[in-house]
Amino acid sequence: MVACRRCARLVKYREEIGREKRRAYAECDYWARPVPGFGDPSARVLLLGLAPGAHGSNRTGRMFTGDSSGRFLYPALYRADFASQPEAEAVGDGLKLTDCWITAVGRCAPPENKPLPEELVNCSEFLDRELALLSELRVVVALGKIAFDGYLAHLARTGYAIRKSEYKFAHGAEYFLPNEITLLASYHPSNQNTATGKLTQAMFAAIFERAKELIAS
Repeated sequence: MVACRRCARLVKYREEIGREKRRAYAECDYWARPVPGFGDPSARVLLLGLAPGAHGSNRTGRMFTGDSSGRFLYPALYRADFASQPEAEAVGDGLKLTDCWITAVGRCAPPENKPLPEELVNCSEFLDRELALLSELRVVVALGKIAFDGYLAHLARTGYAIRKSEYKFAHGAEYFLPNEITLLASYHPSNQNTATGKLTQAMFAAIFERAKELIAS
């Protein structure tokens, strides 16, 4: 997956960002490749995001690391006992996840944070293979509507007959799926959502408390 070059638009963008860089990260060596998932292989909770941030995980090589989304996400995971520390700024910073795995429906940073439908299709094989290895999963937390729809598409690809119209995205929405996984929906912890108050710390904390309740039952 890390060597994938299927989507010419994404390859061009991620590599250009890695060369041009942001002034604050001028001394950094950017990862500028597809970003793999990471966490506890025995995880019962999966966090499914959209795609790497151009100057976040496209720079660091680790999902939700080094940008505003991660600075909102990891304190919530830490308070819910899924993360060993509330900061995630670089690979090798000591962060460990417990009972949690983090990945995304898209593995390359897209322009304007908007992957094209065909790019998500190209990436779907990697998500399917990754989820097949996470045999203990009981809860999927979809961070945003694209991730929510992406998980439903995964179900359809892997043989489950579902009607997507029956699953409506809303923050806090909860569905018990035919594969015996509970799908929880959350607004994405993007700066646009958190800075405007569309997603608050209390709202986010409630999602992870519910995830803990579900795996404890």
